[in-house]
Order: sequence, then C-alpha cells, then structure tokens
Amino acid sequence: MNILLIGGSGFVGGHLAAHLSAGGHSVLIPTRRRERAKHLTVLPTVDVVEADVHDEAQLAALMRHRDAVINLVGVLRGGNGDPYGAGFARAHVELPRKIVRAVQNCGVPRLLHMSALGADPRAPSAYLRSKADGEAAAFAVSPAVGVTVFRPSVIFGRGDSFLTLFARLLRRLPIVPLACPDARFQPVWVEDVAAAFCASLPRRESFGPMEFLPGAPLTRDNVRSMQVPSVCDNVDGLPFALSATPLETVAPSYLAQPT
Repeated sequence: MNILLIGGSGFVGGHLAAHLSAGGHSVLIPTRRRERAKHLTVLPTVDVVEADVHDEAQLAALMRHRDAVINLVGVLRGGNGDPYGAGFARAHVELPRKIVRAVQNCGVPRLLHMSALGADPRAPSAYLRSKADGEAAAFAVSPAVGVTVFRPSVIFGRGDSFLTLFARLLRRLPIVPLACPDARFQPVWVEDVAAAFCASLPRRESFGPMEFLPGAPLTRDNVRSMQVPSVCDNVDGLPFALSATPLETVAPSYLAQPT
C-alpha cells in the first residue's frame, strides 16, 4: 500500500514506519523539520518530506494517490480552556477534521486514527475530552472510507515518556511522589502497537474503535486523566491473533541503561 503517516517522526511513528517498511509498504512521512526524522530515511520504502500538515493545501497534496492515511498526532500538554485548551484543539480536533476533509476530497479509502483509552466528551481531563472530539471527527468521514480508531492507555518501549521518566527520577531522588497512586493502566509494548496497526490495514473487521492498546508524564490535566482507569473492559489480549508482550520482559532491557 501507499501510505501517508502523519505523526511518523514521533515515538510510535518511528516503530510503525519500520513495520510498514518491512511489510513492503511505501510510506510518506511529513514533518516540519526533516532533521527530526532523518533516522527514518534509512528505511528502504520510507520517504520523509518537510511539510505543514495543518495547511490544508499541503495536506491535500500529500494525500494524492494514497491507499491509506494514518494519523498518530497527539500532545500531552495543550493548555487550559473549556472544553480544552488551544493546543489540544489544534492537534486533536482541528487536525483530524482537516484530515477527514482531505481524505474525502482525495478519495483515500482507508483511515487509521490514534485516540486514547478513556476518551469521552464528559471525561475529567481536557486531554480525554479533546481525544473524544477527534474520534468523532474521524468517524464523520464518508461511509466509503474504512476507519479504525485505536484507543491506547500507556505505550512502553525504548524512548517512551512513561517508564523512562520514572526510571530517571528514581536515579536522582530517594523518594518519588506519585500524584495518583491508585491509577490503573494497561501498558502495551510499542512493537505490539505497530504490529496491530499494520495488521488492521487490510481487515474490514477492524473498522471501528479498538480498545486494546495503550500514552501519557505529568500536568494537572494528566492527573485528571489518571482519575479514569486506563484499562480495557471487554478485550482479551490483542486482536488479529497477536500475542501481547509482557512489560517485564521488555522494560528491564532499556530502563537499566544509563540516560
């Protein structure tokens, strides 16, 4: 497939680009600063271009002749406001709306969208409320487009912003205060996330939300997000016959390294 990967220069994006390339897919990754994603240019079927995906004309140009669009864009700090700050609105709501318009105008048949577990317009945090509106934008696309929304909790792996943060704090502080010690997460390895995205591409049965995944360090809004359990209610393992990788078999390999 010929795929546009928006947000491909980020943590999850790098792993997903590698999986897509290994599967023989052609991947275009737009970024405002090509230097940020130069490590991905070594992948044989990946092309990195400088572009502003918030500019609708540039976005439409990027989507021409694509078989699928994947949107991974997300921010953890988006400012305050009602129902959410300007940063959350721009990244989580306005951009998905622009993507949907471009997908429809360019005739792209497939859209994969990264949301968050617990996304709800009535959620206690602005992050989750904005993610819910982003989902609504993705599902407002034409019925001719196959949409899959992924709802992650915490994604772990080398370079993550969750376990790595606490590992750094533990090396420097004798005591690490926890804002929400009773918070519940359902972590998933970034490689499993990437594999699930790839596996969903050709599967019609994946159309709709998929709550098996887990991404969020610490503002007051992050704390409000943690008041909602970030665990799945009705999902037994990963879809598409994939096996979930236990956190304890992966995390020690990178958390033990000095940072």
